[in-house]
Amino acid sequence: MPETPHKTRTLGLLTVLHFFTHLYHVALLPLFLEIQKDFDLSSTDEATLLLTVLMLAYYAPSFLAGTFADRLNRRKLLAVGLAINGLGFAGLACAHTYPLAIASVIVAGLGGSLYHPSGMALVADLFQGKGGRAFGIVGIGGGLGFFLGPLYTGWRAEMTGDWRTPVVELGLAGVAAAVAFFLLADSLPMKTSKNTKGQPRQPIFPSRLIWVVFAVAILSFGLRDFGGNGVSTLGSLFLQKAHGWNLARTGFALSLIFLAAIISNPLFGYLSDRAGNRTRWIAFTLTIGAATAIFIPRLTISWTIPMFIVHGFFFMACYPMIEALMMEAVPPAVRGRVVGFYLTVSGGAGTIAHWMCGYWVDNMGNRASQTAAYQGYYVLLGGVMLVTLLGVGCLDWIRRKRMAEQTETAPTHG
Repeated sequence: MPETPHKTRTLGLLTVLHFFTHLYHVALLPLFLEIQKDFDLSSTDEATLLLTVLMLAYYAPSFLAGTFADRLNRRKLLAVGLAINGLGFAGLACAHTYPLAIASVIVAGLGGSLYHPSGMALVADLFQGKGGRAFGIVGIGGGLGFFLGPLYTGWRAEMTGDWRTPVVELGLAGVAAAVAFFLLADSLPMKTSKNTKGQPRQPIFPSRLIWVVFAVAILSFGLRDFGGNGVSTLGSLFLQKAHGWNLARTGFALSLIFLAAIISNPLFGYLSDRAGNRTRWIAFTLTIGAATAIFIPRLTISWTIPMFIVHGFFFMACYPMIEALMMEAVPPAVRGRVVGFYLTVSGGAGTIAHWMCGYWVDNMGNRASQTAAYQGYYVLLGGVMLVTLLGVGCLDWIRRKRMAEQTETAPTHG
């Protein structure tokens, strides 16, 4: 089916929202040590806890957000979500006590939780059969957000001498983008199902067995997220403590993990749409991403940035392909709830990594200035990434089962 101007416009708008959603996820990465000083916190893990709380608030209500996405106006959900996300960051910049900072990131996370259930369901509905490519294009926005978030906050905080300046600027920019989106997205589809009033809601999965297999899959994706989050958060602390890098240089290095994804997301998404080989490309990118993570603290400093780039190029590419595979495994009427359940469990498990990395570094004591102290933790992070391969197999089994059932129930002609 050819792409219409409406589809292209919708994809572009969702890409912009994806940009802001993920920009907020990583904006604090270079700022942890400055936040610790500003709030006079006793340990690093209290500073990294802000990001953990932000992401828990983002993931925890995702199933509810998915229910909304299946039944309510997605245009309003997406616009309101981004506005609340931006206001939360503006509030964080104005918070002068640690409890107010915690409250602000909770608000930001709750707003951000509205994006993925509606956005992923829309992409899957509009680009059936080309989900890998479409999710890859939307992934460009996420990659740009991941890239510019730490780059901008590190640079602006270094330039102004205040970590709050870039945070409030990004928060207000998100609010402005939400208003623009609401005005431009007038033709966005409301929801997946039409004329659903009075009809019973379709169950997510038809059997308990499929539920169990899906649960195994999303738990393994939680380990993937734990590994990915750990590489970036531990990387921030590693570069500043073991190599003495400043905020701007650290933000630049971390941003390169995600810059490479701008190329790899659409590339591997397109390749995975061809000849039904999506699972092979997922396994390929995941394996290389995990292997390269292990080498980050084992190389000389001149090779650190190149290794971050290679890691990001392959590891980040698995996300849109897994999302496309997930959307193919379930019917359109339940996609919002499936995304919500997936994000609640896997994302919630993965976000613990931010606090955990701060805890690890605190326990290193004086050894935090030695690169050898980080090597075992990066082996652990690479290892948990590989467990995701189990979840990919589970998800592919659900997809094949659904396809087989559709074939059996399809009407025959002639």
